[in-house]
Amino acid sequence: MEEQIELQAVVPDELAGERLDQAAASLFGDYSRSRLQSWIKSGSLTVNGAKQRPRDKVDEGDVLAVAATLEASTEWQGEDIALDIVYEDESIIVLNKPAGLVVHPAAGHAQGTLVNALLGHCPGMAALPRGGIVHRLDKETSGIMVAAKTLPAHHDLVAQLQERTVKREYVAVCVGAMTGGGKIDEPIGRHPRQRKKMAVLAVGGKPAITHYRIFRRYGHHTAVAVQLETGRTHQIRVHMAHRHFPLVGDPVYGGRPRIPAGASQELIDALRGFSRQALHARALGLIHPESGEPMQFECPIPADIETLMAILASEDPPDRDDTLY
Repeated sequence: MEEQIELQAVVPDELAGERLDQAAASLFGDYSRSRLQSWIKSGSLTVNGAKQRPRDKVDEGDVLAVAATLEASTEWQGEDIALDIVYEDESIIVLNKPAGLVVHPAAGHAQGTLVNALLGHCPGMAALPRGGIVHRLDKETSGIMVAAKTLPAHHDLVAQLQERTVKREYVAVCVGAMTGGGKIDEPIGRHPRQRKKMAVLAVGGKPAITHYRIFRRYGHHTAVAVQLETGRTHQIRVHMAHRHFPLVGDPVYGGRPRIPAGASQELIDALRGFSRQALHARALGLIHPESGEPMQFECPIPADIETLMAILASEDPPDRDDTLY
């Protein structure tokens, strides 16, 4: 499958002085660095209409333009990996991602990812930015995702995400008894010292907005329904930890398991043995890229989180038990 694409972006002040290939990676983030470099070398990606080298520096106000044929990528290979498909047509595919599955191939995960599975299921998606992925879930987060099968669908879904019209609801089990729901409006960026982590940053962070409401409150834990306005890396995990309610099973932002005083052995084992962050993408709402019809998809809470909540309830019955819907 081949697609003709035309892209254009103006170099902002913060990218002035960067190498062309680095600036292009920032401005055209849907495309891999190697693909952008090949476009630069072939002259398909120009600066102010002229061909340049990947190492050439760019200036503020330079216009980067791409006119290229988007061919199937040879970077990622399709694999015969089972997919839990919730919905599929010629434009989009909606699926339930299990915990433990990495979304994109990367260092240490060159194979066995969701993208490899999608390319095995629909090889034409190899020609799309990010293999058709328009948003991602962390490796240990389960739940519903949508991917594009055509370039117009990809552009449309990315635009919906940028315009914040895609509705995403998650279920999380947090450490601590909350008194109520709320809104977290705190910018998120790369942690200044621990580069594999994200953090709330008053300076240099990108806007991030999370809404949450209680649906079950136990003695020492709270199950919440979370809705995202933005989609920053690790957003829910960072925001809830920032409010001092980290997710159960999240060693990165929550530290060691916190065992309530007087907990039974069953609860101790459940908390210590919960091997991933207790976070599940439960519902997704979007406008279909072709038909324009609103669509709503849901994935049931997986067994490990249901079991955890059942043990919490048996140990300390919730004083609040609202519906998710």
